[in-house]
Formats: sequence, C-alpha cells, structure tokens
Amino acid sequence: MLKRTLYFGNPAYLKTKDNQLVIELVASGDRHTAVIEDLGIVILDHPQITITQAVIEKLLHHNVALITCNHTHHPSGLLLNLEGHTLQSQRFRYQVEATQPLKKQLWQQTVTAKVFNQYCVLAGNVEESRILLEYSKSVRSGDPDNIEAKAAVFYWKYIFGLKSGFYRDRFGPPPNSLLNYGYAVLRALVARCLVGSGLLPTLGIFHRNQYNAYCLADDIMEPYRPFVDQLVLRLHDINNPAHVLTTELKRSLLEIPVLDVMLEGGKSPLAIAVQKTTASLAKCFDGSMRKILYPTFPDGNFK
Repeated sequence: MLKRTLYFGNPAYLKTKDNQLVIELVASGDRHTAVIEDLGIVILDHPQITITQAVIEKLLHHNVALITCNHTHHPSGLLLNLEGHTLQSQRFRYQVEATQPLKKQLWQQTVTAKVFNQYCVLAGNVEESRILLEYSKSVRSGDPDNIEAKAAVFYWKYIFGLKSGFYRDRFGPPPNSLLNYGYAVLRALVARCLVGSGLLPTLGIFHRNQYNAYCLADDIMEPYRPFVDQLVLRLHDINNPAHVLTTELKRSLLEIPVLDVMLEGGKSPLAIAVQKTTASLAKCFDGSMRKILYPTFPDGNFK
C-alpha cells in the first residue's frame, strides 16, 4: 500500500482520536483528520506545532517516519520505530554476521545501479553521457577503482549545464538546497522501509561513519538519488534560481514517494520500490537472494 506524506508548515495542534490523526490549524481554526495507518512520513516544519505523546506513540507503532525541521526549514531530525518487524532479532543477526565479500558484492550492485541511473538522467541531453554507461559496466566488487566518485565528478559537471558552474555542496548555491531537502525526504523513506524489513539502519554495507545513525539508509538510497536529481532538474530555473525553499517547491519535493520507477519489469511508485529493495536486501543477508532489487527509469522518461 502506498503511504501518504504529510507536511505541516504552519502552527497546528496534532492529537489523536480513534486511531486517527486530528489536526487543528491555529490560524483558521479548521479541523482535519487523517488515518494514521495510511501515513508513511510526517514532516514538522514550524516552531509552533504542538504534538502529543499519544500521536508520537501511534505514529511509531505504524512505522511512520517523523521528521522535524530546524529554523532554516531543513530537515534536522528523524524518529523511527524500534520494532518494525516480527523477525527483527533474527534479521539483525544476519545483518551483523554478513561477510565482507557479501558486503562488497552488495556495494558493487549499489554503485552499478546508481551510476546507470545517473546515465539515464543525462542521456539525450549530454553527448558525452555514455561515459557513465561505461562506468556502470566497469564496477568491481567493493568498487576498489572508486567508480562512484569518478562518475560523480562527471555527473555534477554536466547535470545543470556545463556553463552553469554548479558544484555539489550541502551549503552551496542553488539548487543545492533543493537537493538537500529532496535527499532528506528520500533518506527518511529508505530508513523507514529498512526498519519495516527488520534491518538496522545504522549498520551499513559501505558507509561506516561512527557519528552517522543511518549508514545503511545512506547506502541503499544511492541508486534512488538520481530520481530526486531529475525532479530537481525540472524544478530548477537556471535564470531565476530559488534561494529560498518556498512552500510550492517543498510540495513538489514531497512528491518523491510517488515518482514513477521501473522495477522487475513493471512501473511502480518509488515508495513501493524502496520497500521491495529493502526486503530484497534482508533476503541477501539471510542467503535466500543474491541480488538487491534496484529500480531504473521508466522507458523514455530520461530521453
């Protein structure tokens, strides 16, 4: 089932009644409700939002990712359920005991999928884009040749136009803020699905930063980043770049979970694809599968 994403950018009171989220808007006094089990992500982006403990408890019980934003309106916190699967302890054990060769193979698959999707974003617009296709075919186990980084240098040089002078930096000029916000939404979605598949988002297959609580989410979201990039590419106006994330831009970025992707020969919303990806990863850890299921762009979507 495709879950809903709710964004709150104005003062509001959030409480619960009969397994529904009750929303009271301060400015207008309007009252709305939403079925909690239908939610996937809830974003709180205003300092005058009041939320009850009962709401938090029910959101986590239904494995809803709860995101809080800072004073710059960028996501700064993520709250997830600690008990997302009935076989969680068993799956934790498989994940912890995963061998180094297995992790290297999984990272090879991840980088290959990411670079191929980067190629799809540029294909048809950048004549030299075939170099990314060749890169995607040359990734070895563990990516010892650092193909991911080489592809990234080429990709970011061309994605917004060779003459744009764009460089990818979290605190850089537009459209970096759009990318940051989109990646934060994607990261929360991936982390939520990892928990739902009984996996520990902290324990990565490649990322190992001791200060990062979502190393595995950062690993698995890599092949999905180009879908965010393509959306940002459509939203970004080179002649009038957005220095402020408007409500309209945020609303567009919240459509990330429903973007069309191709997986297993069929078109699917991105959120459903992430669920299948994390489920396949759990099976790779327990030995019942050998390949992670990653999506590609729908035919013609990148031409």
